[in-house]
Amino acid sequence: MRAKQVLHSIWLLFFLCGSCWGRFVVEKNSLKVTSPDSLKGIYECAIGNFGVPQYGGTMVGVVAYPKANRKGCQSFEEFDVSYKSKPGGFPTFLLVDRGDCYFTAKAWNAQNAGAAAVLVADNKAEPLITMDTPEEDDSKADYLQNITIPSALISKSFGDSLKKAIEDGDLVSVNLDWRESLPHPDDRVEYEFWTNSNDECGPKCDSQIQFVKNFKGAAQILEKKGYTQFTPHYITWYCPEAFLLSKQCKSQCINHGRYCAPDPEQDFSKGYDGKDVVLQNLRQVCLFKVANESGKPWLWWDYVTDFSIRCPMKDKKYTKECAEKVIESLGVDLKKVNKCIGDPDADEDNPVLKAEQDAQIGKNSRGDVTILPTLVINNRQYRGKLDKTAVLKAICAGFQEATEPAVCLSEVIQTNECLENNGGCWQDKASDITACKDTFRGRLCECPVVKGVKFVGDGYTHCEASGYGRCEINNGGCWKKTHEGKTYSACVDEGCKCPPGFEGDGVNCEDVDECKEKKACQCSSCKCKNTWGSYECSCGGDLLYIKEHDTCISQKASTEVGWSFLWVIFVGLVIAGVGAYAVYKYRIRSYMDSEIRAIMAQYMPLDNQEAQNHVHHGDI
Repeated sequence: MRAKQVLHSIWLLFFLCGSCWGRFVVEKNSLKVTSPDSLKGIYECAIGNFGVPQYGGTMVGVVAYPKANRKGCQSFEEFDVSYKSKPGGFPTFLLVDRGDCYFTAKAWNAQNAGAAAVLVADNKAEPLITMDTPEEDDSKADYLQNITIPSALISKSFGDSLKKAIEDGDLVSVNLDWRESLPHPDDRVEYEFWTNSNDECGPKCDSQIQFVKNFKGAAQILEKKGYTQFTPHYITWYCPEAFLLSKQCKSQCINHGRYCAPDPEQDFSKGYDGKDVVLQNLRQVCLFKVANESGKPWLWWDYVTDFSIRCPMKDKKYTKECAEKVIESLGVDLKKVNKCIGDPDADEDNPVLKAEQDAQIGKNSRGDVTILPTLVINNRQYRGKLDKTAVLKAICAGFQEATEPAVCLSEVIQTNECLENNGGCWQDKASDITACKDTFRGRLCECPVVKGVKFVGDGYTHCEASGYGRCEINNGGCWKKTHEGKTYSACVDEGCKCPPGFEGDGVNCEDVDECKEKKACQCSSCKCKNTWGSYECSCGGDLLYIKEHDTCISQKASTEVGWSFLWVIFVGLVIAGVGAYAVYKYRIRSYMDSEIRAIMAQYMPLDNQEAQNHVHHGDI
């Protein structure tokens, strides 16, 4: 049995040798010292690969260096020491020395002592490294999932400076800043999740399966609305050429040793083989490709979740048949998936798995992927606990400020800085309009757009509605008042201008007393009465006020003049009618006379001719 374990260890070493030589990039963030003056400045620190880094945020605190248990390898309860901050006090950043125990043990002990964060000072001068979780057995790994405080490794020289300042009695105040830990170039976040379909690899497999189940809902919402672009990946290794014909290679690899995975149970004689894991990994990649081509990439989350529930290794259901039933239940084209998988026995490259192996190699700021599970956000490797809230915070930190979705602004994810004193921004309490815009990293004082109306200003002291429709929002910030059923407004397209009858700057308007200022009713007989927004003029006795001429005239005289004027018009109309009739009769008579003469003229010549004929006959 011992020989088998040794053989398996040697075999696994060959499998993983490539990852040992991979390019690993240390993810860093900034640690700013604000006091004492001798240490003021910004220092680099390496984010631990455990705990919960506050991506997109900052943490302010004071540094404490223990007088005993300086490496933090023992519980601080044994020394009757607590680092829990008092109400109103700053959180404690516990500084411990590297050595003698795992980084995670130091963080766990610091957390139990009440520290808000742990800084580990390196014990030798070297480039910063990433503090990782140990490969421990199940009985010792339980606390790893419960570490919630962030951790960072600092250089030996910086650590020595902090220790000296504390020993000299200085108050060391620091600000741990994760806001630039992830790139945030635009309004979409691209992230990759490197995982494995194997469910018999202990706590790590359990944690990644649980993460997929817990994160599925948030991931699908982000993907469906276009906020993120998600891609799953799977690590495979190749079999060293010297072992291609070995039993181990044949049982752990497909495509003649090109793509391999370690034995799930780490025992070649029982259970499932590594090639079963490779095939299932390939099936999950192909399902994602087919689902993505159909416009539904989020189905990957459903498939992985359902497969882990319906087809676990412990129930001997980790099979092709079970996997295909899950695929069909989700409505994904099974024929396309199987075509993508190809022939695992072929002595040739599988294009899908070849692409996966190529993707393992780091590019630009991203290092090689050598650890499972690994999350890469905006091409930067995530460091911290594989937890729904922690990962969501990291993804939210990848959005350009003010473009993050609503889920990033929930109370669970971040603190709304606009709730306290309106974030120091302009606001109109009466209309419930504010320039404070909550963002994942803090807040922006930016004049808002309300109902299509743009407010302009500095966002801090003033904002004014502008453009078309501005008077519909809080009357454009101008004066407006209703009195005795009449409403007047100073809001006009050009800005705020008091209406006629009022004076002021448009924001405040007052009624003009036209009577007192003698702007109306100036005639000697006029009487003036001021009204809100206007005035009334009248005349005493029988006099009538004529507004157009600002004068008073006799009401009786005006009536007589009116009737006389009407009689003149009536008489004029009668005379005009008689005259018209006379003209009409004259023209008719003249017309008829001319017609009659014309007719008579036609007959007169005949009578004269007959008379002449009679005379001639008499002469013969």
